[in-house]
Amino acid sequence: MTTVDPVRTPDTAPPPPMRLRELVFGAACAAAVRAAARLGVADALDDTPAAVEDLAAAVKTPSHTLRRLLRALSSQGIFTELPDGTFAHTEMSRLLREDDPHSLRYIALWCTEPWTWEVWPKLDEAVRSGGNVFEDVFGKEFFPYLNEDAPESAYVFNRAMTTSSEQSARDVADLLDLEGVSSVADIGGGQGRVLASLLERHPALHGTLLDLPGVVENPDPRLRPGGALASRARVVAGDCREDIPVEADVYILKNILEWDDDSTRRALANVRGAARPGARVVVIENLVDDTPSMRFTTAMDLLLLLNVGGAKHTRRSMTERLTDAGLVIGGVHPVNAYLHAFECVVPA
Repeated sequence: MTTVDPVRTPDTAPPPPMRLRELVFGAACAAAVRAAARLGVADALDDTPAAVEDLAAAVKTPSHTLRRLLRALSSQGIFTELPDGTFAHTEMSRLLREDDPHSLRYIALWCTEPWTWEVWPKLDEAVRSGGNVFEDVFGKEFFPYLNEDAPESAYVFNRAMTTSSEQSARDVADLLDLEGVSSVADIGGGQGRVLASLLERHPALHGTLLDLPGVVENPDPRLRPGGALASRARVVAGDCREDIPVEADVYILKNILEWDDDSTRRALANVRGAARPGARVVVIENLVDDTPSMRFTTAMDLLLLLNVGGAKHTRRSMTERLTDAGLVIGGVHPVNAYLHAFECVVPA
């Protein structure tokens, strides 16, 4: 396997004027990543370095424009150009392959969907108002727009969320101690990757997946009728901000408390209302004050402001919301490099 990383010099960071110029052209970098993902360049390049002419033929582009794209990406460490003019994979470019076990292809596409280019320039308006600008631009709320007007973007969103869930599901299963637990509810759990991983790990466990109707109509195959875990799984269509008709020993809420404050309060109140005293509530979130992932989480925080008026949380703000909901926090634990789990209990 040939994976070549660009040569790094021991030089210091670029001087501020150069760095600022690079930053304000950040949209070009994001667009280049999106173009490579849509063209399938990473999938066309295998373990052997390839001439740009061969890659261009594979992805049906002129070689001279593809070379320009690859050089721009190589300057960022995504692909690398070798001395003989061929291009090879780097660790980052491999993540754009659809077949890579840690693929970020759909996440890269999701973060650069067409609607994002229309709302990013209005960030100053969102900062001034403290609310989303999406409805002003598109005339309706974010999720109705996706499902009614932008089916391709909705598909990309669902694939991106599935990718994210698949990659973190094992980490969540590794973290949670479910000894003595008989039932678990995955609230807003998408297609149920986390729930499926927990059911596979614990053969006596029963679980419920709750999410919006358009999401749970296509759950993980293991949870569907006839699936390997179907006898121990229940799939419920619903909105956790309206009601949670599920009783369980453990409730899991992963990356869903990112809406506006009112929606977050309603969801937590519904969990508290559904849970019996002594039940555990595990809230799993990215934190904007988590240093290793701050560039990613702070960017996502701003995107949430733009599209739903939501926010990523700090450890303090998440603690405040959970405490305000009447939950008792027993501890906060890292799940992986990007996620933290708040272990809570419903008091008597």
